[in-house]
Parts: sequence; structure tokens; C-alpha cells
Amino acid sequence: MYSPTTRLLTALELLQSYPQMSGAELARRLEVDRRTVRRYIVMLQDMGIPVEAERGPYGAYQLQRGHRLPPLLLTDAEAVALALGLIAIREFRFPVEVAAVEGALAKTERVLPERLLRQVRGLQEAIRFYVSPPPALLQPDFVAILSSAVQQRRQVLLRYRSWSNDESERAFDPYGIVFNEGYWYTAGYCHLRRDLRTFRMDRIVALEPLDETYERPAEFDVLEHVLNSISVMPGSQQIEVLMHTTLEQAQQVVPLVMGTVEKTKAGVIFRRSATQLEWIAHFLLTVDFPVVVRQPAELREMIRQIGLKALRIADEEV
Repeated sequence: MYSPTTRLLTALELLQSYPQMSGAELARRLEVDRRTVRRYIVMLQDMGIPVEAERGPYGAYQLQRGHRLPPLLLTDAEAVALALGLIAIREFRFPVEVAAVEGALAKTERVLPERLLRQVRGLQEAIRFYVSPPPALLQPDFVAILSSAVQQRRQVLLRYRSWSNDESERAFDPYGIVFNEGYWYTAGYCHLRRDLRTFRMDRIVALEPLDETYERPAEFDVLEHVLNSISVMPGSQQIEVLMHTTLEQAQQVVPLVMGTVEKTKAGVIFRRSATQLEWIAHFLLTVDFPVVVRQPAELREMIRQIGLKALRIADEEV
């Protein structure tokens, strides 16, 4: 699947990224056996790269202290992946400073050979993204602050503005971050309410890391918790649709991030919440089995209006 050259370069990148790596871990990352790892190490040493080996049953490899290679030693696929990722971050308006994204793209382009440079610039010219709804804007550093707090298991002091425009402050144990339908959410333990809470990050007014640490529940699933939480958030409408199909077929059509499906005697029930109904209406019109919208009435009316519009268009004479 991967060429030996690609694996050799990947081994070098891993050794640069970590202070020390065991032979077993390198073998797992490279999807090879330990004998092949030893051969790669010898090849790197023959190229003049000072890889040090620690012998024994728990032996490990590391680059000689203080030795750093020039950055961005990329394969073709890695260069394209990096550029495409930066372009997507920019176009999806992820909470990163635009100047930082443009700077990273410029630096990437500056060190690429002409052949790869043309390919990367071709990506920028050819690819267009359509995002609906547009992502909500939030402070660029909030994702970084919360991500660091999640990793270090540190509390944060969070000031929040609710949907009714009331502000409150609390110590918060962030368990994770979720991006869904244009909004960023964080979920964890709120010391003000003394319970699990989900917060929309575009409503966070201020965020400050604290020295206190916390223990995250081992079985906590941040994605599942956030999706369940936003189904009952103020300002959203509760959607319930009866699907006349099997549970297996419904699960193929309705991914986890879109909502929940449950088998009942009447059929499969699809539930979720949404602040915008139009895309739900269009989605339901694409499924290949009968559905009945139980709630809300606005969704039924929207589907009816779309159907009438489709009939008018179909009946127009050429």
C-alpha cells in the first residue's frame, strides 16, 4: 500500500515529533514488523541522520539531542493533504485567524518544488466550498484554550451569554468539543449548576484557564451527549418523523450526527431538533421509503409548499 520510501520518511517524521519511540510503536505506526523498523533505522543512519538506539527488551529509538532537520520534508500526498486541509479551514471559517491560515499556506508554497506548487495552486483555484448554514463566529482562541484544557484536564472559568441574553459565570470541566451544523459546542461538568452541561461556543463571552484539575468520567461520550443536549435546547424545534422501513435501512439513511432512530411497533421513529427546517424538508423528500411527519406542523407545511412548487414547475409549458 505504501512504498518503502514513504515509510522511511514517515519514520523520520515520527522520530522528529517524539522524544523517544519504541520499536514496537514504530512498527505499529508504519504497519511493518520490527525487523523492517531496524532496517529503516540503519538506512537513516547511513544517510547521516543521528538516530540513537537503546537496546534491550524495552529498547527505543531517538534522534540525537539537539538535532533537527529542515521542516516540511513532505511526500506528494502529504503536501496535497496539508494544502487541502488549510484551504478547507479557511473556507469553512473555522475559528483560526485568517492571517495564520494564509501564512501557513504561503510558507508551504515557498518550500514546495515547482511541480507540487502547481498542484497546490490548482487546488485553490479549482475547489469551491458551499457551507449551509454558515458557521457561527467565535473567538479564534477559544477552541485552542478549550482543547488544551481538555487535554490537560484543567478547569476553565467560563462566562456565558444564554439565548435570553443573560450572562453568568462558572468554573467548568471541559470534556470535549463538537462541531455540528455550523455551531461549536463544548460539554462537561458545570460547577455552577452542579451537573453536566452543553454550551454553544459562540455564546461564550470570556474564557480563562484555571489551575484546578479534574477527572473525566471514563465512559463519557462527548458527541452523544452534545447531540442529545441540543435536541432540547431553547430556540430549536423538535422533529419527529415516522419512517415505514426497517431499522437497518433507516440507520443507513440517517447518520448519528443527524439524529436518532428508534424501532417501534408503528415503524421507525426519527427524532432530532433543528433551528432551520428547510434542509430537513429537502432531506425527507430524498428518502426512498414512506415517511409521516408527526411534528412540527411547520415542517409538514414546508414539505407541502415544496411539493406544490415542484408541480407548478413540472406543469409549465415549454
